[in-house]
Amino acid sequence: MDSHAERLAAFAACPLYPVVSSEFCAGRSVPEVISAIAAGGAKIVQLREKHRSDADLFALARECRGITAAAGMLLIIDDRLDIALSCGADGVHLGQEDLPVAEARKLAPELLLGSSTHNAAEIAAAQAAGTSYLNIGPIYPTQTKSVSCGALGIDMLKELSPMVQCPFSVMGGIKSRHIAELCRCGAKHIAMVTEITTAPDIAAKVRSLLTAIRAASDD
Repeated sequence: MDSHAERLAAFAACPLYPVVSSEFCAGRSVPEVISAIAAGGAKIVQLREKHRSDADLFALARECRGITAAAGMLLIIDDRLDIALSCGADGVHLGQEDLPVAEARKLAPELLLGSSTHNAAEIAAAQAAGTSYLNIGPIYPTQTKSVSCGALGIDMLKELSPMVQCPFSVMGGIKSRHIAELCRCGAKHIAMVTEITTAPDIAAKVRSLLTAIRAASDD
């Protein structure tokens, strides 16, 4: 798929959004973990690497692009628009301190642009800038990402989600036991890190999570 519209339609069909960082792969390589995620049936993955050199990150992203392309998966690169463009990824996920969404859109009109948001003002700004989708979080306490706002909690998610007019994911400390309450709050795209990447059998975990999300969404 090459157009923003095609990628956005594909994103809409991704209830589970795995995020992979090498430091949380339980000793396995990132390509090994992403291959297992693909085998489990997920159709999107985000590569989040904060501490690699540009050359290493590009090489890893290109390898991951090969895996995801063969599996018909969307590949999102965290933070780095240049790496996303150079490896042929489908999008980039931008934090509050990263390149502004409006500027990224000028450079990459056909890529998915995701935005990390933590409050109503950031949600409004991301939507005004033309974000493809946004993430609300962290919902629960998490050790995988440091944010000054702390965990938002379910009550804040209930308050924020009606403000969102574009697709949105939720993230932060999410475990299998949280899926039902997140779906009740309107979450359709659930992003997870360690619940997936540290599982002994990643493919089986992905399958069980997809089943749980679909069941909760149907209730």
